[in-house]
Amino acid sequence: MSGPVVREMTLADCDRVSEIRVRGWQSAYRGLMPQPYLDGLGVTEDAERRRASFTRAPAGVVNLVAEVGAGEVVGWACHGPYRDGGQLTEDAELYAMYVDTGRLGTGVGRALLQESVRRCSAAGHGRMLLWVLRGNARARRFYERAGFAADGAEEASEVDGVSVPEVRYARALTG
Repeated sequence: MSGPVVREMTLADCDRVSEIRVRGWQSAYRGLMPQPYLDGLGVTEDAERRRASFTRAPAGVVNLVAEVGAGEVVGWACHGPYRDGGQLTEDAELYAMYVDTGRLGTGVGRALLQESVRRCSAAGHGRMLLWVLRGNARARRFYERAGFAADGAEEASEVDGVSVPEVRYARALTG
């Protein structure tokens, strides 16, 4: 069996990417975010936002999808310049990565991350950073196995009145 094929996302992929993203949130963030918030996430609404953000993506933002079989999209990743407050830096950032929950542990995430790292390295970025929920042990192990390490930065956002802490991870890139 061959691994997933990673390619650039198209507008036609938005519905499937939203399905993967919403189901991923509902699975990975159970117990880390308020359940009513997770239950209220909708694929249709997310797909509308995804289409709008996809068509207006700033320069340097790259959306990738992973396919298996006859073109079945099973994962999505998005990366671009690191956002430090309102400023873009010379570093790269993995903004998001989600894999179909039925495909976790099959190499889809690894293929997406490797391609994002490859592209960011080729673009001359010295580091790649990402944010992960502090309590998301599975994701943290995944990134650590891929050479990322927590760099001490933390911040929290509020979701339905609940503080949701995130930890920043970093990895040096080679040109």
